[in-house]
Amino acid sequence: MEATSTSVSSFIDGVASPVRRRDAQTLVALMTRITGEQPAMWGPSIVGFGSYHYKYASGREGNAGAAAFSPRKGATTVYLPDGVDTYAEQLSRLGNHTTGAGCLYIKDLAKVDLDVLGGIIAESYRHVTAETPGSGTDPKDDS
Repeated sequence: MEATSTSVSSFIDGVASPVRRRDAQTLVALMTRITGEQPAMWGPSIVGFGSYHYKYASGREGNAGAAAFSPRKGATTVYLPDGVDTYAEQLSRLGNHTTGAGCLYIKDLAKVDLDVLGGIIAESYRHVTAETPGSGTDPKDDS
């Protein structure tokens, strides 16, 4: 997947849920501060910051946002390409959330500790931008 020229602010303005829209604006500010990168659309619904190249043992490879989220209907998805298991201790202090193999699902950012979330995002961003391709969790395995 590659970054597109779609406007991030237009995408966020079009998010139907006021909570998801508010949370998306908060995450843009948080991830911009953490990564030092400007947001870009990756595909039709993922907001990413910076990029990294991945290559899985299966042979699947590509590029993705090094820090990214998507305001989905059921919850905002924060992508953790190095896997959620890395952050078990921090996640125990985060607040109301659920997880998949490489995804953190948050229904309302007002119900989580943004300092903890910021620390998780910062550490994940450092991992994927510093490690060799192939580290991380294949999103196809996230069931």
